[in-house]
Amino acid sequence: MDVTGIQMTEVPITGAPISIEASSATNEAIVTVSGRIDAVEAPELREEFDRVLAGVIEAGRTGILVDLSRVVFIDSAGLAALVRLRRGCLASSIMLTLVRPVSEDAMRVFRLTRFDEVFTMRTGESP
Repeated sequence: MDVTGIQMTEVPITGAPISIEASSATNEAIVTVSGRIDAVEAPELREEFDRVLAGVIEAGRTGILVDLSRVVFIDSAGLAALVRLRRGCLASSIMLTLVRPVSEDAMRVFRLTRFDEVFTMRTGESP
């Protein structure tokens, strides 16, 4: 995976397909996650987030957009992967934005934990 380029790279995850691309127009890496993010997928997702963050820092990009609009379920392990990414972004002065899940079940987890107030979130799919 190379987040310094503009093409999209598909990264197979057991139950949650992830695609990663870099947008030169917005100077950010875009990570699209779909399906379920639970204890089974979270370790691989953490690894991908670590690689994306390292690539963004190396390329001198200023942001990461994680599109969760197609996520249908997320549990505490998935939230922990996002929190880890957030910490890395804060430590590196990288702006992290999440696209809200369309699934009410997935969004409910963010609201119940108040993570919808912790993360910068917006509505709609990534460009």
